[in-house]
Amino acid sequence: MSHVITISREFGSGGRELGLRLAEKLGIPFYDKELIYVAAKESDIAEDVFHEYEESVDHVEIPAYTPFSNIYQVPMSDQIFLAQGRAIKKLAGEGPCVIVGRCADMVLEDSVNLFICAPMKKRLERMLTIEKGAEPREMERRIREIDRKRKDYYQYYTGNTWGRAPHYDLCLNTGKAGIAGCLETVLAYLDTLEK
Repeated sequence: MSHVITISREFGSGGRELGLRLAEKLGIPFYDKELIYVAAKESDIAEDVFHEYEESVDHVEIPAYTPFSNIYQVPMSDQIFLAQGRAIKKLAGEGPCVIVGRCADMVLEDSVNLFICAPMKKRLERMLTIEKGAEPREMERRIREIDRKRKDYYQYYTGNTWGRAPHYDLCLNTGKAGIAGCLETVLAYLDTLEK
């Protein structure tokens, strides 16, 4: 297997789990939150700052200029994005791996890009199983909010529409095929690329 695989996903669709299973099956590294550690180490920006700005443009600062300004400072949100991009390229340069989120599909050239989705009902069921005791309405609100943040982040940094099929090699619905079915589909697709 000679490919770097990126996974963009709707919240609650099981994209992270699919990525973990895929990496395990292929015997290659898996990066999601681990990217933050690498980016923080390489950039001298504290890890907690990365968590604060994670896949969100809510913190985008508008630079203030005055007649006496002599220095333009790159907004922290942009510094975070650039540091994550460098970390993504570094990890991809080390060999085949699975990378989840953080616009990795647009940061890397020649990667296999997946988008994982599921109907709201299935995502809600999944998240309520994972987070026992959560209130369904609040969980649905949270799912929609995280998806909105991911969409806005992707749009802001790539200029493209998050989840739009032409930007991906495969779009998979875990609500219909399940994670196991989607895993088999991805493996079959990767097999055709190796021939």
